[in-house]
Amino acid sequence: MTLRTLSISGLATLNLHSLNNEGGEGNHIQTRMVDVVMANGELHPVNAVSGDMFKHIFAEHFYAIAQELGLILCAGCQTLNANRLNADSSFEEAIKGKGNAEVLDLLPNSCALDDVAGILITQGNRSLGRKSVVEFSWVPGVPERVKTGSYFHVKYDPQGRGKTGADDGSNRGQAIFHRPASSGQYALVAHVEAHRIGLNDITREYAIDEAERQKRLTAVLRALAQTFLHPGGAMRNTQSPHLTDFRGVVTTSSHSVPAPTVSALNPDFEEQVGRIAGALEKMSGQPIGVHPFDSLGAFAETMGQTLPS
Repeated sequence: MTLRTLSISGLATLNLHSLNNEGGEGNHIQTRMVDVVMANGELHPVNAVSGDMFKHIFAEHFYAIAQELGLILCAGCQTLNANRLNADSSFEEAIKGKGNAEVLDLLPNSCALDDVAGILITQGNRSLGRKSVVEFSWVPGVPERVKTGSYFHVKYDPQGRGKTGADDGSNRGQAIFHRPASSGQYALVAHVEAHRIGLNDITREYAIDEAERQKRLTAVLRALAQTFLHPGGAMRNTQSPHLTDFRGVVTTSSHSVPAPTVSALNPDFEEQVGRIAGALEKMSGQPIGVHPFDSLGAFAETMGQTLPS
């Protein structure tokens, strides 16, 4: 496996989406807001999608691809149980009386999704972590390039027009509520530690063979591409996002120097990624791949070129 690490630094344009909401207050649904500091030191509140949301999107895509490629999935993941491997009774039985190093050998052989997405093993009164192979940043809007609006909605009840709800509190009437929709440019960063697929973090030896690692890497890269080309999240039934543009840089490394990233909150992020890669090449004497993309199609093509041959 030649690819050791891969990173994506991108700027995505999303319109009229509601991918991550914090909850509701009265009849108003609230969108998630975070504070970011720009290069001039000014603080800006902006709409944002959490990295947890993008990790969840990735896991859903990986799950489907894993089934397609015939990768092993534990009983918990097969039934979409949130406890995943911790809900697999056969794994619980297999790790009885075993040390942590042995458990981390069994984990990659029990579930490809838990191997790449990470998990905290709590069976048998343990607290044994498996760090994720894939990392996602928060996805904040770029200040002054993102806006959230609130829009009036009503649950239409033809027999109860003029009424705001049933008297018994069952919410069967004509309920009025307000929903948010956000539009703007969003900065995102993702990083893949490809060399850790199937790796026992204690013994530093691989628990699965090279052919299986190649299949899992293929699934990871395909799922990562689909995460940004088809993002999921809240309210997609009526507010599926208009993804209109995506530009940035994919970097790759086949040695110990991690593939570099720079957030698109920096307006010069693409130039900075190139300069950092060049400097790291000189220091290490090893090449770092820098693959700019200027559209959704170019991103898909670039990710396709990173797949194991």
